[in-house]
Amino acid sequence: MTNQAWESRIALRPASDSDYSFMESLYRTTREAELAMTPFNEQQKTLFIQQQFSAQTQHYHSHYCSDHFCIIEIDGRPSGRFFIDYWSDEIRIVDIAILPEYQDSGAGSYLLQNIIEEGNDKGLPVRIHVEQNNPAKKLYERLGFKEVSRFNEVYVLMETTPELMSV
Repeated sequence: MTNQAWESRIALRPASDSDYSFMESLYRTTREAELAMTPFNEQQKTLFIQQQFSAQTQHYHSHYCSDHFCIIEIDGRPSGRFFIDYWSDEIRIVDIAILPEYQDSGAGSYLLQNIIEEGNDKGLPVRIHVEQNNPAKKLYERLGFKEVSRFNEVYVLMETTPELMSV
């Protein structure tokens, strides 16, 4: 799908307290493969997700400006989350997650390209942490993100640098 087509179908709106259960269920979709490898029963999986999501949410709200914690809506329906933090020297993608039915559709690429363009316009790099084995890492690489550093042999910090315009 072209960026122009996405422009009419996709919107970002501020996340609110009423989005908590949607975001928790979205979070679970990002952990399903991991949960499948555990001996947990369904109740234990649910409790694990609730605890992990609560801890992540508390961490995000205590370490990042929550002004740009957004819900991705596709065709008016909550379909993901996109959390951005603006620093003086970079734009940090705190988190991006999209429901499985919209993954590989171009929606994530569209949103990321918009943030990369914003970084270019402001002369700022765009950075994101990603787990080394996360399939999204390939998308980031296709969009021009390069590895900057590694943390705990699990997380990779990636960035795009602003394109310099010739005068």
